Amino acid sequence: MDQTCGAKWFGVRTVFHHVDLGTYEERITIWLAADFDDAAVKAEGEAREYVEMIGDACHLNLAQIYQIGTDSPQSGSEVFSLMRGSSLPAQEYVSLFFATGNERQDGIGAREL
Repeated sequence: MDQTCGAKWFGVRTVFHHVDLGTYEERITIWLAADFDDAAVKAEGEAREYVEMIGDACHLNLAQIYQIGTDSPQSGSEVFSLMRGSSLPAQEYVSLFFATGNERQDGIGAREL
């Protein structure tokens, strides 16, 4: 891993469309980078490689970047955060944005905490 002097960790959320499956995928990756722009360049490069590797998807040219607040991510470190204003009641918000019933969670555990 490139430990560039002054580099910080960034979480980057990217979105893909698996056209043949009619499915959208959100990925969060972490990057050691000089700044937001550097993290975006690294994440976009990886997104292109990911699309080439899996073959049936296209990148939707969205990168949401979050600077991780620690020098070295550890177990439990927050690697991405997105805040969205909404007047929806909590369960409607979760149903609209996160638990629509159409999620594919192969190998991903999801449960209410």
